[in-house]
Amino acid sequence: MSQLSDVLGQYDAPQQAKAMGVYPYFRPIESDQDTVVTIDGKPVLMFGSNSYLGLTNHPRLKEGAIKAVEKYGTGCAGSRFLNGTLDIHIELEERLAKLVHKEAALIYATGFTVNSGVVPCITGREDYLIFDEFDHASIIEGKRLSFSKQLKYRHNDMDALEKLLQKCEPDKLKLIVVDGVFSMEGDVAKLPEIVELSKKYNASIYVDEAHSLGVFGKTGAGICEHFGASKDVDLIMGTFSKSLGTIGGFVASDNNIINYLKHNSRTLIFSASITPASTGCVLAALDVMAEETWRKDALWANTARAKEGFLKAGFEIGPTETPIIPLYVRDNTNTFKLTRMLMDDGVFVNPVVSPAVRSEDSLIRYSLMATHTFDQIDESIEKISRDARTLGIIE
Repeated sequence: MSQLSDVLGQYDAPQQAKAMGVYPYFRPIESDQDTVVTIDGKPVLMFGSNSYLGLTNHPRLKEGAIKAVEKYGTGCAGSRFLNGTLDIHIELEERLAKLVHKEAALIYATGFTVNSGVVPCITGREDYLIFDEFDHASIIEGKRLSFSKQLKYRHNDMDALEKLLQKCEPDKLKLIVVDGVFSMEGDVAKLPEIVELSKKYNASIYVDEAHSLGVFGKTGAGICEHFGASKDVDLIMGTFSKSLGTIGGFVASDNNIINYLKHNSRTLIFSASITPASTGCVLAALDVMAEETWRKDALWANTARAKEGFLKAGFEIGPTETPIIPLYVRDNTNTFKLTRMLMDDGVFVNPVVSPAVRSEDSLIRYSLMATHTFDQIDESIEKISRDARTLGIIE
């Protein structure tokens, strides 16, 4: 073995979990991403998906993807900057900009490459990037690549944010980067207060709508639309891998900012374009989201049903306001054990343990789709409660 292999081979946390029979990752699914999936030939209730509107197997999205492949082939064989721009890319960007109430938009191959490519690109060495401590890992990755001065405030603490803004030099750029919906805790950014502070201290705002697109807002445009703050937010980012049923991402802003990003964002310029299939899929998803408005209503009805059931059962769910419901276990080992027990009982959930969160904040991430039935939700709550009692997580 090489020295590199020897050193990295010392990492054995997965092996330890496997030896205990509780390793919860890379579980192969043998079916589409629906409310029930097939694992090891058996039906399993899916409560670990980000497909909030339940569109991943919608016939119109499949048709959109197939037609795009038939016309454009399987890939673009290059970046958007060079040979990889299709007319449907331009069409999708125009529709996304209109959806989130911005002048222009730019689509990337993944949501991760939006944040990791935009965040380090738009402020200079003398400027400031200001982050919520619970921002998504893709934002943190972008922060690591930036030469700007970096400041972090306590989660959703507006007093802490204001104190940081007071420290910044008034004539320098100040960009506040925040998740609209925080993906593990399920709570929402205090956007009205952030907007107020941005105006007071002449700061700009970047909102990641990954988990709020399709979920919040009159038209499903996200938290910015929900709070009536779209015009006050400088950059709005979103992904296609949650509500819109495929993979990819975008950022929307005014023409000046998008023009700059098109010629400076390295993850756009040096990555291959989003595939024709994904582009056709998103175009169809936007149509379905606009026409089948019952999906968002059903998602919120399911959210209310699940929250009521978990609170009644005695779970600690924190300040969640969304279809993401954290079930706090506050112990890594018990989180893994509960996940394993639930899989054996036919319920798929996601464990969130350190270092993703502190060990004392470890949790089960339970997430809902518009297409879940009340019976499925009730069955999952019953099984989760039973197994949690067995482990002493709830009484």
